[in-house]
Formats: sequence, structure tokens, C-alpha cells
Amino acid sequence: MTGSSHRPEPAASSPEPIDGSGLSSLQAARSAVAALAAAGVHDVVIAPGSRSAPLAYALAEAQLQGRMHVHVRIDERVAGFTALGLARGGRRPAAVVTTSGTAVGELVPAVMEAHHAGVPLVVLSADRPAELHGTGANQTTVQPGIFAGFPVAAQDVEAGTDPAGAISAALARLGTGIPVGPVHINLQFRDPLTPRDTDPLFLNAPDVRETLPVVAPVPAEDRVPATDPPVPGTHRTVVVAGDGAGELAAVFALRAGLPLLAEPSSNARFGPNAVSAYRLLLAELGPEIERVVVFGRPTLSRPVAALLARTDVEKALYLPRPVNWFTPGRRPETIINDIPGLFEFAGAGAPGWLEAWQTASEAARNTITNMLEGQAELTGLQVADLVWDAADANLVLGSSNVIRDMDLVAAPDWHPLDVYANRGLAGIDGTISTATGIALAGGIPTRLLVGDLTFLHDAGALLLGTGEDEPDLQIVVLNDGGGGIFSVLEHGALGEDPKYTALVERFFGTPHRADLAALCAGYGVRHQLLQSAAELEAALAAPVAGRSVLEVRVARDMLRNLHARVQDAVTASLRR
Repeated sequence: MTGSSHRPEPAASSPEPIDGSGLSSLQAARSAVAALAAAGVHDVVIAPGSRSAPLAYALAEAQLQGRMHVHVRIDERVAGFTALGLARGGRRPAAVVTTSGTAVGELVPAVMEAHHAGVPLVVLSADRPAELHGTGANQTTVQPGIFAGFPVAAQDVEAGTDPAGAISAALARLGTGIPVGPVHINLQFRDPLTPRDTDPLFLNAPDVRETLPVVAPVPAEDRVPATDPPVPGTHRTVVVAGDGAGELAAVFALRAGLPLLAEPSSNARFGPNAVSAYRLLLAELGPEIERVVVFGRPTLSRPVAALLARTDVEKALYLPRPVNWFTPGRRPETIINDIPGLFEFAGAGAPGWLEAWQTASEAARNTITNMLEGQAELTGLQVADLVWDAADANLVLGSSNVIRDMDLVAAPDWHPLDVYANRGLAGIDGTISTATGIALAGGIPTRLLVGDLTFLHDAGALLLGTGEDEPDLQIVVLNDGGGGIFSVLEHGALGEDPKYTALVERFFGTPHRADLAALCAGYGVRHQLLQSAAELEAALAAPVAGRSVLEVRVARDMLRNLHARVQDAVTASLRR
């Protein structure tokens, strides 16, 4: 079976050796592609290479027959993160194919992110046959195990061997109670690497149909009971929703009557219980907290990390299935894997508890809004606020300052369709590529908010080959000419000392004069430089079609002072 709804093509049938020496490389590649399709893989990203040529031919054949959607990228790191985005946006496994040698190593960052974020990224690395290993043969290295312990399953398939069983077994492990994560299939290929007259490609495409996207249903353990659960008592409990928590966290908080402290990429930051600028409120309201219920993986703020580290607070982590991002026994929370048990732990909010947080949330929101309206120059907080309000489809957030700005200003009375961020390891690499994959996965217009260094780090993702699918992706670049996040950390305080100013600026601020407009022009991507909030608001009001970059330049030297003034103003509003 090919996994598609139309008649099976000869190329997808079970391979038969054409001689007595095992499968040809093309036959093995066809079998690998058929196994991927049968396992639900719809999208494959491939970077060009000679040793991976059998897979390229087999994938081209499969795409013409409507069994696979193939994307070509010249940079393996871009390819890896694009596949990661396709897996996240499509909610199903996506694959990346590389040739042998350093090409495989370029995938390490994407594999690491997939491991820690629980993304089913399938790596197919082409390799030289066993007889060439250890001989000094060109582009030959040790590829099995190159990703260390990050894959949840790995297979090394010898040349001439049918890889279907290995691929099926590896992908089947994703549904067997182990954490979801990357899979590595290393495929050895012998010459010839091209089709032969006795083994031709089937390039005619009768009855071509696209396989409909498969959206995973909500698991039974993630559904809140239809009736109100019995609540054993009242406590000053808060619900913390980290990355990937999902709307379940918002529904749980609503049903239990508890304040919800939700990060933007939790996809739970909505509803009457969601608290704005919660990290600025913890200094005042935090000492009264008795219990914390955690959904997802919170990573954004030190005040929340300090709350979860407190020994006087009882904590529970909702974990309905295994995850890769922590080692059992290494976190302080009680692990609870069922919703009724979570309600029993949390209890109902103590009288006036939710109302106190809602009052503080409104005060903080009004204070920040008034401050931003009084700012003569654009700031990252204003940009984040405008982007959140305009995001009526998918929103992707880069790491560093932009997601933390969003965490302060995103209003819970509005929520984009889905919010994504690479919070597995929170690196800045591969962000444009990831957003591209997310946009391509469902054909949904997508906005990406990034800083200038994140944009420059993955600028190669702007390169699309002629004829490749173009996503509807708008990239908003907050350009402060360097690394702004260090200004609001302890390095920024040290940088105010004249003895350290130049050092901190060079090694942490990493200033640059890159011309983003020229860079975009070189890649054929539309670019606009916006000078005011009104210009940005107008640009965001236009539909997202094709690829474009909105550059907003802001000052970095006032960032530390701005955040301090916001904190002081919010604290003062709570004490009135």
C-alpha cells in the first residue's frame, strides 16, 4: 500500500531484486519512500547530493504519482528545520533527506530541537556501502550514532537490503508509549545510483491526488470531563502554561476557577482567567501562592522559574505521556497523568483569589498600554503588541527578546489560530526555515516575529529554488542592530560600568550594520522599512501573500531602562 487514495503504481509495489545480489539502490529507495508514505509521511525535504540520488529519483517519482510532496533546499540545516516546521504545522511526521558526510552533521541542531520539543522529524541519511568505510573513501564517515541519544529510534540499513521493515519499525515506535521525537534511518547505497533501462522510473502520473492533511485528534487523556469535577477544597493555586500546553490548560483553569499564567506559545493564553504581564505581578502576588499546576514546559521568565523552585509551594506537572525534555526524578513537581487527579490536587480557587489576579492583570495591562502610547520612539513591546493583534492565522515567534516582549503585552482577549516557537532548546537557529515549513504544511498564511540576529542567522532560508512552493510568510524583523536580550540580563548591568561597556557591547551586543533591504533584494523577497507604529499597523493590515519582510528599527541602548520603568510602573499600579 502506498498510503494514498488512488491506484497503486508499479514503483510503489514490493521490490524484487533484479539479480542475485540484492536490491538495486533505486529499488531500495523506492521501498523506503513507500514505507514513509505508509507511515503517514506526506512531506519530504531533500538537499541535493550524489549518494542520496536514488532517494531523489524515488521521491520525484512519488511526487509525480501524488504519493509524496517534495521540497528541495540547497542547505541541509535549512532543510532540517524546514522539515521540523512541516512536522509541527502538519501535526504528523515529516522527513529530511541528505547525502553522506558533513551534510548529515548539518542536521544536528534540528534533531536536537526535535528531541527536546517532541517533534516527529524523520532523518534519512544516504551513506557509502560498508566496503568503503574505513578506506578513506571520499565523503565517507561514521554516520550511525552521529545524533547520539537524540533519536527515539535509529536504524542502519546495509546496501542491497530492503529498508521498508527498518523504517516501519522505527516509525511504529512513535506510538508505543515512548516519547515522540526524531528518527534516524541511515541508508547505504552502492553504485549505480541512477535509473537503468532494466529499472526505469515511472514518470507518468495518472489519477494524481493530494493526500489530505491529517490532524491528530485530541487524545482522550487531554479532554476535560464534561461535568464539573468534585473539588476537595480551596487553595491559592495558579496554573502555569508553558510551551505546548494547549487549550486544555485554559479550559482547566476556567473550570477550576484559577488564575492562568500562560506563555504565548502555550496556545492557552485566552479566556477570562488568563493573566496579562503575569511575570511582573509575581513579586506582589507570588508570596501568597500555595500550589502550582504546570502544563507544558515553561521556559520564558526567571520569576516563574523562581516560583517553581520554591520549597514552600506544592507543585504538580501534568504529564499524560512521556516526554524527552526532562529526566524522571530530576524535577520537583508531583507527576500527574490524569485530569481528575489534577483537579483533586489543585482544588478550587480560594475566595477572591482569581478576582485578585484579574484585577492586577487589568491594572498591569492598562499601565503598559498607557506607557507605550506615551513612547515617542517605537519599541519591541509596541511591535509585539501590534503583531499579536494582527495575527489572525498562524504566528511564529523567535527566541530571545521578541517572545519575552510578546509575553508581556499579548492580550488574552484575542488569540491567533496557532502560536509556534522553537522552545525545545530555544536557539535562534533555523527560525525562518521552521516558519516556512509551518506555512507550507497547511497552506495557512503565517507571520513570523524575529530579532535581527535571528533573521541573519537563518537568512539562507530565504533562498527558494525556481519552481519550489512559496509559502505565504510575512517576517517582521525587530532590528536593534545586535543582541538586545543581553541588555536586560545581568550583562546589561555590567555594561553600564564604563570599564566593561566596550567588552559587553562587542561580545554580547554583537553590533552590526547589515543591510536587510539589500539582503532581501538578493533573495527576491519583498522588503519594507517601517518608521512608525502607524506604518507598521497599516502594513500588518494587508493580507499575507507570498513572502515579505517588514523591518522595524528600534534603539537598543534604552532597552534596559524601558523594562525597568515598565516593572516599576506596574508595581506602583498594584499598590494604589
